[in-house]
Amino acid sequence: MDLDILVAPIILFMVVVAPLWLILHYRSKKQVSQGLSEHEHRQLLELASKAEKMAERVETLEALLDQEAPEWRRKV
Repeated sequence: MDLDILVAPIILFMVVVAPLWLILHYRSKKQVSQGLSEHEHRQLLELASKAEKMAERVETLEALLDQEAPEWRRKV
């Protein structure tokens, strides 16, 4: 009797849920392996460019602070 209660959910899982789960899993794996789209690649290049500009600005600000207040690094 206890086994009869579990049979229906197990069959439902095996017939409906498991195949959908596998299909969606392998579809997402395929999308990940394809790499970046053109839009994502452009965004990545744009962000890299902005990061380089920000790094240059930080270097400039640090150089100015070194000239104006040489002890500023020790205060932190």
